[in-house]
Amino acid sequence: MLLLCLGLTGAARVEPAPAAHRPNIVLILTDDLDAGDLSRFPNITDLLVRQGTTFSRFFATNPWCCPSRSSILRSQYMHSHQVESNRSPTGGFPKFRPLEASTLGTWMHDAGYRTALMGKYLNNYPEGAPRTYVPPGWDEWHVPVTRLYQEYGYTLNENGVLRRYGDAPEDYLEDVLSAKAAAFAADSAARGDAPFFLYLAPVAPHLPAHHAPRHAAAFAGERAPRTPSFDQADLSAEPRWLSERAPLSPADTRRIDRVHRDRLRAMLGVDDMVGALVDALNRAGTLDDTYIVFTSDNGFHLGQHRLRPGKTTPFEEDIRVPMVVRGPGVPAGGVVDALASTVDLAPTFAELGGAVVPPTAEGRSLVPLLRRQDVAWRDAVLVEFYHPSYSPQSPPSYAMLRTGRYAYVEYETGERQFYDLWQDPAQMRNLAASADPALVAVLSARLALLRACSGPACRLADAAGAGLSVSGGVSLGTAGSPG
Repeated sequence: MLLLCLGLTGAARVEPAPAAHRPNIVLILTDDLDAGDLSRFPNITDLLVRQGTTFSRFFATNPWCCPSRSSILRSQYMHSHQVESNRSPTGGFPKFRPLEASTLGTWMHDAGYRTALMGKYLNNYPEGAPRTYVPPGWDEWHVPVTRLYQEYGYTLNENGVLRRYGDAPEDYLEDVLSAKAAAFAADSAARGDAPFFLYLAPVAPHLPAHHAPRHAAAFAGERAPRTPSFDQADLSAEPRWLSERAPLSPADTRRIDRVHRDRLRAMLGVDDMVGALVDALNRAGTLDDTYIVFTSDNGFHLGQHRLRPGKTTPFEEDIRVPMVVRGPGVPAGGVVDALASTVDLAPTFAELGGAVVPPTAEGRSLVPLLRRQDVAWRDAVLVEFYHPSYSPQSPPSYAMLRTGRYAYVEYETGERQFYDLWQDPAQMRNLAASADPALVAVLSARLALLRACSGPACRLADAAGAGLSVSGGVSLGTAGSPG
Protein backbone atom coordinates (compact mmCIF):
# COMPACT_ATOMS: atom_id res chain seq x y z
CA MET A 1 0.00 0.00 0.00
CA LEU A 2 1.42 3.35 -1.01
CA LEU A 3 1.30 6.13 1.58
CA LEU A 4 1.57 9.79 0.56
CA CYS A 5 2.85 12.41 2.96
CA LEU A 6 3.63 16.00 2.00
CA GLY A 7 5.41 18.63 4.13
CA LEU A 8 6.30 22.31 3.74
CA THR A 9 10.07 21.92 3.36
CA GLY A 10 11.76 24.53 1.20
CA ALA A 11 8.74 26.79 0.73
CA ALA A 12 10.07 29.78 2.65
CA ARG A 13 10.13 33.15 0.92
CA VAL A 14 13.52 34.68 0.25
CA GLU A 15 13.92 37.94 2.16
CA PRO A 16 15.96 40.75 0.57
CA ALA A 17 19.45 41.26 1.99
CA PRO A 18 20.51 44.70 3.23
CA ALA A 19 21.54 46.75 0.19
CA ALA A 20 24.91 47.70 1.72
CA HIS A 21 25.92 44.05 2.04
CA ARG A 22 24.94 42.72 -1.36
CA PRO A 23 27.86 40.87 -2.96
CA ASN A 24 28.87 40.67 -6.59
CA ILE A 25 27.91 37.39 -8.26
CA VAL A 26 29.51 35.65 -11.26
CA LEU A 27 28.06 32.58 -12.95
CA ILE A 28 30.49 30.81 -15.29
CA LEU A 29 28.43 28.35 -17.31
CA THR A 30 30.43 26.03 -19.56
CA ASP A 31 28.83 24.09 -22.41
CA ASP A 32 28.74 20.26 -22.29
CA LEU A 33 31.35 19.87 -19.54
CA ASP A 34 31.03 16.56 -17.71
CA ALA A 35 31.80 16.14 -14.03
CA GLY A 36 35.27 14.81 -14.73
CA ASP A 37 38.66 15.75 -13.38
CA LEU A 38 38.92 19.54 -12.98
CA SER A 39 42.50 19.17 -11.76
CA ARG A 40 43.59 19.23 -15.41
CA PHE A 41 42.90 22.96 -15.36
CA PRO A 42 45.21 24.82 -12.94
CA ASN A 43 43.30 28.10 -12.53
CA ILE A 44 39.96 26.37 -12.01
CA THR A 45 41.61 24.07 -9.48
CA ASP A 46 43.72 26.62 -7.59
CA LEU A 47 41.38 29.61 -7.68
CA LEU A 48 37.97 27.95 -7.44
CA VAL A 49 38.09 24.34 -6.20
CA ARG A 50 40.72 24.89 -3.51
CA GLN A 51 39.31 28.27 -2.52
CA GLY A 52 35.68 27.21 -2.58
CA THR A 53 33.17 24.41 -2.05
CA THR A 54 32.36 21.63 -4.51
CA PHE A 55 28.90 20.13 -4.91
CA SER A 56 29.63 16.47 -5.59
CA ARG A 57 26.08 15.59 -6.70
CA PHE A 58 24.93 18.41 -8.92
CA PHE A 59 22.62 17.58 -11.82
CA ALA A 60 21.20 19.22 -14.91
CA THR A 61 17.41 19.29 -15.18
CA ASN A 62 17.83 18.23 -18.81
CA PRO A 63 20.93 16.91 -20.63
CA TRP A 64 20.36 19.20 -23.62
CA CYS A 65 21.54 22.80 -23.95
CA CYS A 66 18.45 24.97 -24.44
CA PRO A 67 16.05 23.20 -22.06
CA SER A 68 18.77 23.21 -19.39
CA ARG A 69 19.60 26.89 -19.86
CA SER A 70 15.90 27.73 -19.75
CA SER A 71 15.74 26.00 -16.36
CA ILE A 72 18.70 28.07 -15.16
CA LEU A 73 17.11 31.33 -16.28
CA ARG A 74 13.66 30.54 -14.86
CA SER A 75 14.23 28.04 -12.02
CA GLN A 76 11.69 25.74 -13.64
CA TYR A 77 11.71 22.17 -14.85
CA MET A 78 11.16 21.48 -18.53
CA HIS A 79 7.52 20.46 -18.04
CA SER A 80 6.86 23.95 -16.65
CA HIS A 81 8.81 26.22 -19.01
CA GLN A 82 8.05 23.87 -21.96
CA VAL A 83 11.26 24.63 -23.85
CA GLU A 84 11.69 21.02 -24.87
CA SER A 85 14.49 21.06 -27.42
CA ASN A 86 17.11 23.24 -29.09
CA ARG A 87 15.04 24.26 -32.11
CA SER A 88 11.64 25.53 -33.15
CA PRO A 89 8.85 24.73 -32.81
CA THR A 90 9.45 22.69 -29.63
CA GLY A 91 12.37 24.68 -28.27
CA GLY A 92 15.18 27.14 -28.86
CA PHE A 93 15.13 30.89 -28.35
CA PRO A 94 11.78 31.41 -30.14
CA LYS A 95 10.02 29.12 -27.65
CA PHE A 96 11.68 30.81 -24.66
CA ARG A 97 11.19 34.40 -25.78
CA PRO A 98 7.63 34.79 -24.39
CA LEU A 99 9.07 33.95 -20.94
CA GLU A 100 11.73 36.66 -20.93
CA ALA A 101 9.71 39.09 -18.81
CA SER A 102 10.72 37.05 -15.74
CA THR A 103 14.20 35.57 -15.74
CA LEU A 104 17.28 35.54 -13.58
CA GLY A 105 18.35 38.69 -15.43
CA THR A 106 15.18 40.65 -14.58
CA TRP A 107 15.18 39.42 -10.97
CA MET A 108 18.72 40.65 -10.36
CA HIS A 109 18.25 43.86 -12.34
CA ASP A 110 15.09 44.70 -10.38
CA ALA A 111 17.02 44.09 -7.15
CA GLY A 112 19.45 46.86 -8.12
CA TYR A 113 22.21 44.81 -9.71
CA ARG A 114 24.14 45.86 -12.78
CA THR A 115 23.64 42.81 -14.98
CA ALA A 116 25.64 41.38 -17.88
CA LEU A 117 25.38 38.31 -20.10
CA MET A 118 28.42 37.45 -22.18
CA GLY A 119 28.65 34.40 -24.41
CA LYS A 120 26.06 31.83 -25.33
CA TYR A 121 22.45 32.71 -24.51
CA LEU A 122 20.02 30.18 -26.01
CA ASN A 123 20.15 28.01 -29.11
CA ASN A 124 18.93 29.74 -32.27
CA TYR A 125 19.13 33.20 -30.75
CA PRO A 126 18.03 35.63 -32.25
CA GLU A 127 15.71 33.72 -34.62
CA GLY A 128 12.46 35.66 -35.05
CA ALA A 129 13.93 38.86 -33.56
CA PRO A 130 16.28 41.55 -34.91
CA ARG A 131 19.94 40.61 -34.65
CA THR A 132 20.37 43.66 -32.41
CA TYR A 133 17.73 42.39 -29.96
CA VAL A 134 18.63 42.49 -26.24
CA PRO A 135 16.26 40.68 -23.84
CA PRO A 136 14.90 42.54 -20.81
CA GLY A 137 16.92 42.61 -17.61
CA TRP A 138 20.42 42.89 -19.08
CA ASP A 139 22.47 46.10 -18.81
CA GLU A 140 25.40 44.64 -20.74
CA TRP A 141 24.89 42.18 -23.60
CA HIS A 142 27.69 40.55 -25.62
CA VAL A 143 26.25 37.50 -27.36
CA PRO A 144 27.09 35.77 -30.68
CA VAL A 145 24.43 35.98 -33.37
CA THR A 146 26.35 33.94 -35.99
CA ARG A 147 28.77 30.97 -36.02
CA LEU A 148 28.29 30.35 -32.31
CA TYR A 149 30.34 27.17 -32.03
CA GLN A 150 33.08 28.06 -34.52
CA GLU A 151 34.77 30.56 -32.13
CA TYR A 152 36.21 32.47 -35.12
CA GLY A 153 34.55 34.53 -37.86
CA TYR A 154 31.47 35.22 -35.73
CA THR A 155 29.39 38.34 -35.08
CA LEU A 156 28.59 39.64 -31.61
CA ASN A 157 25.58 41.68 -30.60
CA GLU A 158 27.35 44.17 -28.34
CA ASN A 159 24.61 46.10 -26.56
CA GLY A 160 22.55 46.37 -29.72
CA VAL A 161 25.49 47.02 -32.06
CA LEU A 162 26.74 44.27 -34.36
CA ARG A 163 30.48 43.67 -34.53
CA ARG A 164 32.15 41.04 -36.66
CA TYR A 165 35.28 39.25 -35.47
CA GLY A 166 37.72 37.55 -37.83
CA ASP A 167 40.01 34.55 -37.82
CA ALA A 168 43.09 35.99 -36.12
CA PRO A 169 44.31 34.39 -32.89
CA GLU A 170 43.09 37.38 -30.88
CA ASP A 171 39.55 36.84 -32.23
CA TYR A 172 39.17 33.53 -30.40
CA LEU A 173 35.76 33.84 -28.73
CA GLU A 174 36.80 32.69 -25.26
CA ASP A 175 39.58 35.28 -25.18
CA VAL A 176 37.25 38.05 -26.38
CA LEU A 177 34.69 37.13 -23.72
CA SER A 178 37.44 36.94 -21.10
CA ALA A 179 38.61 40.48 -21.87
CA LYS A 180 35.05 41.80 -21.79
CA ALA A 181 34.34 40.08 -18.45
CA ALA A 182 37.50 41.47 -16.87
CA ALA A 183 36.68 44.97 -18.16
CA PHE A 184 33.12 44.70 -16.84
CA ALA A 185 34.36 43.72 -13.39
CA ALA A 186 36.88 46.56 -13.31
CA ASP A 187 34.35 49.11 -14.57
CA SER A 188 31.75 47.99 -12.05
CA ALA A 189 34.27 48.44 -9.23
CA ALA A 190 35.19 51.89 -10.50
CA ARG A 191 31.54 52.93 -10.60
CA GLY A 192 30.92 51.68 -7.09
CA ASP A 193 27.21 52.50 -7.32
CA ALA A 194 25.77 48.97 -7.49
CA PRO A 195 26.80 45.33 -7.15
CA PHE A 196 27.05 43.36 -10.37
CA PHE A 197 25.72 40.05 -11.63
CA LEU A 198 27.75 38.56 -14.49
CA TYR A 199 26.50 35.55 -16.44
CA LEU A 200 29.58 34.42 -18.35
CA ALA A 201 28.85 31.62 -20.83
CA PRO A 202 31.83 30.36 -22.84
CA VAL A 203 31.12 27.92 -25.64
CA ALA A 204 33.82 25.43 -24.65
CA PRO A 205 34.03 22.50 -24.62
CA HIS A 206 31.05 22.11 -27.00
CA LEU A 207 31.97 20.43 -30.29
CA PRO A 208 33.78 21.12 -32.56
CA ALA A 209 35.75 22.24 -29.47
CA HIS A 210 37.99 24.74 -31.19
CA HIS A 211 40.90 25.90 -29.08
CA ALA A 212 43.27 28.85 -29.01
CA PRO A 213 46.45 28.36 -31.08
CA ARG A 214 48.56 28.56 -27.92
CA HIS A 215 46.95 25.35 -26.69
CA ALA A 216 47.42 23.28 -29.85
CA ALA A 217 50.15 21.08 -28.38
CA ALA A 218 48.46 20.42 -25.05
CA PHE A 219 47.34 16.92 -24.01
CA ALA A 220 49.20 15.20 -26.85
CA GLY A 221 48.62 11.45 -26.72
CA GLU A 222 45.79 11.79 -24.18
CA ARG A 223 43.15 9.05 -24.26
CA ALA A 224 39.56 9.29 -23.12
CA PRO A 225 39.08 7.57 -19.75
CA ARG A 226 38.43 3.85 -20.15
CA THR A 227 35.75 3.72 -17.48
CA PRO A 228 34.15 0.35 -16.53
CA SER A 229 31.23 1.00 -18.91
CA PHE A 230 33.44 2.04 -21.85
CA ASP A 231 32.31 0.00 -24.87
CA GLN A 232 30.12 -2.05 -22.53
CA ALA A 233 30.09 -5.72 -23.50
CA ASP A 234 26.49 -6.61 -22.59
CA LEU A 235 23.58 -4.25 -23.27
CA SER A 236 20.88 -6.90 -23.60
CA ALA A 237 18.88 -5.67 -20.59
CA GLU A 238 18.77 -2.09 -21.83
CA PRO A 239 16.01 -0.30 -23.76
CA ARG A 240 15.96 -0.77 -27.49
CA TRP A 241 17.59 2.58 -28.31
CA LEU A 242 20.69 1.35 -26.48
CA SER A 243 20.63 -2.44 -26.76
CA GLU A 244 20.82 -2.43 -30.55
CA ARG A 245 24.04 -0.43 -30.69
CA ALA A 246 27.08 -2.10 -32.18
CA PRO A 247 30.34 -2.25 -30.22
CA LEU A 248 32.76 0.60 -30.77
CA SER A 249 34.99 0.17 -33.79
CA PRO A 250 38.69 1.12 -33.81
CA ALA A 251 37.69 4.23 -35.79
CA ASP A 252 35.09 5.08 -33.16
CA THR A 253 37.67 4.79 -30.41
CA ARG A 254 40.17 6.95 -32.28
CA ARG A 255 37.51 9.63 -32.75
CA ILE A 256 36.54 9.45 -29.07
CA ASP A 257 40.17 10.02 -28.07
CA ARG A 258 40.51 12.89 -30.55
CA VAL A 259 37.31 14.54 -29.29
CA HIS A 260 38.52 14.13 -25.70
CA ARG A 261 41.82 15.90 -26.49
CA ASP A 262 40.04 18.73 -28.30
CA ARG A 263 37.64 19.23 -25.40
CA LEU A 264 40.53 19.43 -22.93
CA ARG A 265 42.34 21.96 -25.13
CA ALA A 266 39.19 24.06 -25.49
CA MET A 267 38.77 24.06 -21.72
CA LEU A 268 42.23 25.58 -21.33
CA GLY A 269 40.71 28.75 -22.82
CA VAL A 270 38.10 28.71 -20.06
CA ASP A 271 40.84 28.08 -17.51
CA ASP A 272 42.67 31.20 -18.77
CA MET A 273 39.34 33.07 -18.54
CA VAL A 274 38.97 32.09 -14.88
CA GLY A 275 42.50 33.24 -14.13
CA ALA A 276 42.00 36.58 -15.87
CA LEU A 277 38.68 37.24 -14.15
CA VAL A 278 39.97 36.43 -10.66
CA ASP A 279 42.98 38.64 -11.31
CA ALA A 280 40.72 41.51 -12.46
CA LEU A 281 38.54 41.17 -9.37
CA ASN A 282 41.60 41.08 -7.14
CA ARG A 283 43.11 44.19 -8.74
CA ALA A 284 39.77 45.99 -8.41
CA GLY A 285 39.62 45.09 -4.73
CA THR A 286 36.30 43.24 -5.06
CA LEU A 287 37.40 39.59 -5.07
CA ASP A 288 36.59 39.04 -1.39
CA ASP A 289 33.07 40.38 -1.93
CA THR A 290 32.30 38.28 -5.02
CA TYR A 291 30.70 34.87 -5.35
CA ILE A 292 31.99 32.89 -8.33
CA VAL A 293 29.90 29.89 -9.38
CA PHE A 294 31.35 27.47 -11.95
CA THR A 295 29.19 24.79 -13.56
CA SER A 296 27.86 23.42 -16.88
CA ASP A 297 24.51 23.17 -18.65
CA ASN A 298 24.84 19.39 -19.11
CA GLY A 299 27.45 16.65 -19.26
CA PHE A 300 28.89 14.56 -22.07
CA HIS A 301 29.62 10.90 -22.78
CA LEU A 302 32.67 9.49 -24.52
CA GLY A 303 32.31 5.78 -25.22
CA GLN A 304 30.41 4.73 -22.10
CA HIS A 305 27.70 2.13 -22.84
CA ARG A 306 28.97 2.02 -26.47
CA LEU A 307 27.83 5.62 -26.95
CA ARG A 308 29.64 7.72 -29.53
CA PRO A 309 30.47 11.27 -28.36
CA GLY A 310 27.35 13.15 -27.31
CA LYS A 311 24.78 13.82 -24.59
CA THR A 312 20.97 13.65 -23.94
CA THR A 313 20.99 10.26 -22.18
CA PRO A 314 19.96 9.67 -18.53
CA PHE A 315 23.38 8.25 -17.64
CA GLU A 316 25.54 9.99 -15.04
CA GLU A 317 28.01 11.18 -17.66
CA ASP A 318 25.30 13.36 -19.23
CA ILE A 319 23.27 14.56 -16.24
CA ARG A 320 25.93 15.05 -13.56
CA VAL A 321 27.90 18.28 -13.95
CA PRO A 322 30.66 20.09 -12.05
CA MET A 323 29.60 22.72 -9.53
CA VAL A 324 32.03 24.85 -7.52
CA VAL A 325 31.28 27.99 -5.49
CA ARG A 326 33.82 30.45 -4.17
CA GLY A 327 32.80 33.50 -2.15
CA PRO A 328 32.35 35.22 1.21
CA GLY A 329 31.77 32.68 3.97
CA VAL A 330 32.09 29.67 1.67
CA PRO A 331 34.47 27.07 3.16
CA ALA A 332 37.69 26.58 1.19
CA GLY A 333 38.16 23.02 0.01
CA GLY A 334 34.67 22.08 1.17
CA VAL A 335 32.43 19.40 -0.32
CA VAL A 336 28.63 19.27 -0.24
CA ASP A 337 27.11 15.86 -0.94
CA ALA A 338 23.46 16.93 -0.91
CA LEU A 339 21.49 16.44 -4.12
CA ALA A 340 21.34 19.72 -6.02
CA SER A 341 20.30 20.82 -9.49
CA THR A 342 20.65 23.60 -12.04
CA VAL A 343 17.08 24.58 -11.13
CA ASP A 344 18.58 25.78 -7.82
CA LEU A 345 20.95 28.36 -9.27
CA ALA A 346 18.54 31.26 -9.73
CA PRO A 347 17.03 31.02 -6.20
CA THR A 348 20.57 30.90 -4.81
CA PHE A 349 21.60 34.09 -6.60
CA ALA A 350 18.33 35.73 -5.59
CA GLU A 351 18.93 35.01 -1.90
CA LEU A 352 22.53 36.19 -2.06
CA GLY A 353 21.48 39.42 -3.77
CA GLY A 354 18.18 40.14 -2.06
CA ALA A 355 16.10 39.63 -5.19
CA VAL A 356 12.46 38.56 -5.04
CA VAL A 357 11.82 35.02 -6.25
CA PRO A 358 8.54 34.75 -8.17
CA PRO A 359 6.02 32.02 -7.31
CA THR A 360 6.87 30.22 -10.57
CA ALA A 361 10.31 29.22 -9.22
CA GLU A 362 10.71 25.50 -8.52
CA GLY A 363 14.26 25.18 -7.21
CA ARG A 364 15.80 25.66 -3.77
CA SER A 365 18.39 28.17 -2.63
CA LEU A 366 21.75 26.52 -1.99
CA VAL A 367 22.78 29.25 0.45
CA PRO A 368 22.03 27.18 3.60
CA LEU A 369 24.25 24.40 2.26
CA LEU A 370 27.04 26.85 1.45
CA ARG A 371 26.82 28.19 4.99
CA ARG A 372 26.78 24.70 6.52
CA GLN A 373 23.37 25.24 8.08
CA ASP A 374 21.40 22.23 9.26
CA VAL A 375 18.30 22.32 7.05
CA ALA A 376 15.80 19.80 5.78
CA TRP A 377 16.63 18.95 2.17
CA ARG A 378 15.41 17.00 -0.82
CA ASP A 379 16.08 13.31 -1.37
CA ALA A 380 15.50 13.29 -5.14
CA VAL A 381 16.07 15.38 -8.25
CA LEU A 382 14.15 15.32 -11.52
CA VAL A 383 15.66 15.03 -15.00
CA GLU A 384 13.47 15.29 -18.11
CA PHE A 385 14.19 14.85 -21.82
CA TYR A 386 11.95 15.26 -24.83
CA HIS A 387 12.77 13.90 -28.27
CA PRO A 388 10.49 15.20 -31.04
CA SER A 389 10.96 12.12 -33.26
CA TYR A 390 11.71 8.66 -31.88
CA SER A 391 14.58 6.68 -33.38
CA PRO A 392 16.21 3.51 -32.05
CA GLN A 393 19.56 5.32 -32.36
CA SER A 394 18.74 8.05 -29.85
CA PRO A 395 16.87 8.14 -26.54
CA PRO A 396 13.12 8.58 -26.81
CA SER A 397 11.47 11.03 -24.42
CA TYR A 398 11.95 10.10 -20.78
CA ALA A 399 11.74 11.30 -17.20
CA MET A 400 14.18 10.29 -14.49
CA LEU A 401 14.28 10.26 -10.70
CA ARG A 402 17.79 10.45 -9.25
CA THR A 403 17.97 9.78 -5.50
CA GLY A 404 20.98 9.34 -3.25
CA ARG A 405 21.06 5.67 -4.17
CA TYR A 406 18.95 4.99 -7.25
CA ALA A 407 18.63 6.11 -10.84
CA TYR A 408 15.14 5.33 -12.18
CA VAL A 409 14.03 6.15 -15.74
CA GLU A 410 10.67 5.85 -17.50
CA TYR A 411 10.57 6.15 -21.31
CA GLU A 412 7.60 7.09 -23.45
CA THR A 413 8.00 3.64 -25.04
CA GLY A 414 7.08 1.98 -21.74
CA GLU A 415 10.65 0.77 -21.21
CA ARG A 416 12.46 1.43 -17.94
CA GLN A 417 15.93 1.63 -16.48
CA PHE A 418 16.76 1.13 -12.82
CA TYR A 419 20.24 1.18 -11.31
CA ASP A 420 21.40 0.74 -7.74
CA LEU A 421 24.30 3.19 -7.73
CA TRP A 422 25.66 1.92 -4.42
CA GLN A 423 26.25 -1.49 -5.97
CA ASP A 424 26.65 -0.42 -9.61
CA PRO A 425 28.03 3.14 -9.92
CA ALA A 426 28.92 2.60 -13.59
CA GLN A 427 25.27 1.77 -14.40
CA MET A 428 26.00 -1.51 -16.14
CA ARG A 429 23.17 -3.61 -14.69
CA ASN A 430 19.65 -2.50 -15.52
CA LEU A 431 17.51 -4.02 -12.73
CA ALA A 432 14.14 -2.82 -14.01
CA ALA A 433 12.92 -6.35 -14.70
CA SER A 434 14.12 -7.90 -11.42
CA ALA A 435 13.89 -5.16 -8.76
CA ASP A 436 11.52 -5.26 -5.80
CA PRO A 437 8.12 -4.22 -7.24
CA ALA A 438 7.32 -2.24 -4.09
CA LEU A 439 10.49 -0.17 -4.49
CA VAL A 440 9.82 0.40 -8.20
CA ALA A 441 6.27 1.51 -7.32
CA VAL A 442 7.63 4.06 -4.85
CA LEU A 443 10.11 5.43 -7.36
CA SER A 444 7.48 5.61 -10.09
CA ALA A 445 5.05 7.44 -7.81
CA ARG A 446 7.72 9.92 -6.68
CA LEU A 447 8.65 10.52 -10.30
CA ALA A 448 5.00 11.15 -11.17
CA LEU A 449 4.75 13.73 -8.38
CA LEU A 450 7.76 15.64 -9.66
CA ARG A 451 6.65 15.45 -13.28
CA ALA A 452 3.34 17.06 -12.32
CA CYS A 453 4.66 19.65 -9.86
CA SER A 454 4.50 23.40 -10.36
CA GLY A 455 6.02 26.29 -8.43
CA PRO A 456 6.40 25.73 -4.67
CA ALA A 457 4.79 22.29 -4.98
CA CYS A 458 8.06 21.08 -6.53
CA ARG A 459 9.78 21.77 -3.21
CA LEU A 460 7.23 19.49 -1.59
CA ALA A 461 7.46 16.71 -4.18
CA ASP A 462 11.25 16.45 -3.84
CA ALA A 463 11.38 16.83 -0.05
CA ALA A 464 13.26 14.24 1.99
CA GLY A 465 10.89 12.40 4.30
CA ALA A 466 7.88 14.11 2.73
CA GLY A 467 7.32 11.88 -0.26
CA LEU A 468 6.17 8.32 -0.76
CA SER A 469 6.95 5.24 1.29
CA VAL A 470 5.62 1.71 1.46
CA SER A 471 4.63 -0.52 4.30
CA GLY A 472 7.75 -1.97 5.84
CA GLY A 473 9.82 1.05 4.79
CA VAL A 474 11.83 1.55 1.63
CA SER A 475 14.82 3.87 1.70
CA LEU A 476 15.64 5.98 -1.34
CA GLY A 477 19.20 6.41 -0.10
CA THR A 478 20.69 9.41 1.65
CA ALA A 479 22.66 12.17 -0.01
CA GLY A 480 25.76 11.20 1.91
CA SER A 481 25.78 7.54 0.90
CA PRO A 482 28.06 6.10 -1.78
CA GLY A 483 27.13 6.80 -5.40
